[in-house]
Amino acid sequence: MTSQSAATLRSRYSEQAASDLEENRRRQQELAEQITMLKQEEALLVDILTLAERYEGLPDPSPRPEQARSGNVLGSGTQVREDTSIPSGRTSRRPSSPTTRRTRPTQSGAKGKSRQPLLGDILLSLLGGHTEPRLAKELWDELLAKHPDRNPTPQVVRNTIESLVAKGRVQRHKQQRSVMYTLAQPDTSSTTEDAD
Repeated sequence: MTSQSAATLRSRYSEQAASDLEENRRRQQELAEQITMLKQEEALLVDILTLAERYEGLPDPSPRPEQARSGNVLGSGTQVREDTSIPSGRTSRRPSSPTTRRTRPTQSGAKGKSRQPLLGDILLSLLGGHTEPRLAKELWDELLAKHPDRNPTPQVVRNTIESLVAKGRVQRHKQQRSVMYTLAQPDTSSTTEDAD
């Protein structure tokens, strides 16, 4: 090997190493930004759960993670459904707004009234209809199209999906800068979801 070819080879290795180093640092920066975003989301979710516990006597607009799994409110056995009226004898301490949803326990003996499914159950059903990962925004759009009576914000949908991820019912996938979701594969117990 001549000294010229050795210098060319060293030059190529140096260029490749510099390029790889630059790519490595870029990826580290992306991961650091994603970690920061995840920590902010975690803080938001902790705040939401803290507020939900503080105001557990008030109507609750969306299920907490333990509610979505069992369908129960605080283990009391009463299921929650969305409704536009406040139950008699209960007053809301929150200001009334057009986007505020109120909930009330269903009467176990009530006939002719169907309870609306929980938001988490609807999102699981929507995810079950797709084989490829879906963005939270796509699920939100599909939810509004298939359930016009429901009007959660995109952030509520994302938070609900993240709570399902935390419970292992949904898997999170990172594709470039996007976060996408699919149903988690059942391990030993298979759960059947009712499609609406």
